[in-house]
Amino acid sequence: MKPSSPEPDLPSNPPGLRPNTSRLEAFSDGVFAIALTLLVLDLKVPHLSDDSPHLVAALKHVLWKHWPEYFAFLTSFCSVFIMWTHHHTLIRIVRRYDSLLLFANGFWLLSVTIVPFPTALIADYLLSPGAKVAASVYAGTFVLISISGFLLLQVVLRADGGEGLAPKMRRRLKVSYSTGPLIYLFAVGVAQFSAWAAMGICTAQWLVWAIAALIREEMGEPDI
Repeated sequence: MKPSSPEPDLPSNPPGLRPNTSRLEAFSDGVFAIALTLLVLDLKVPHLSDDSPHLVAALKHVLWKHWPEYFAFLTSFCSVFIMWTHHHTLIRIVRRYDSLLLFANGFWLLSVTIVPFPTALIADYLLSPGAKVAASVYAGTFVLISISGFLLLQVVLRADGGEGLAPKMRRRLKVSYSTGPLIYLFAVGVAQFSAWAAMGICTAQWLVWAIAALIREEMGEPDI
């Protein structure tokens, strides 16, 4: 039996030429879309009897009772959406397309797909004695996500990666991605004393990211 010949190495990209990342982007966008869709599946429509004379009041009461679910959904959706925008930025500066990039990207996507679980957990236990544990798990999930994002950044910027970036942009990305794990780790510690404060930190994170992005756009910061 004739042994199969090894597959030839794929040609490397010429220096400075951006590789074709369309498949990577399409797959990643699909994973982000699924993660965001799964978040909304935990929002349930209350079913009340139409014959009830106090239907309006009862419906308002039930909807208000489930506000932690809406809060958890909003925080998680916005956080994952901000991560998608960061992912979009990182892929645009890729200069080396190899297995290390694929695995680093896969690790980040893996951590993102976990988000629906802690979201459902905090929605169910935020108003219970288990709130601190639920908040710890929630913030801990984002510690993992921010670490995986930081690793992806390092892969993108390694060697000849990110060669087209201005030094100011490189520094900003490194600072932004390195502080994320620390802030969420701080939120895990805070959750041991107050679940509300921990969730406030997690919510503030995506607010700061969104506002900072809008400010940079208004200041006319050069696009990548």
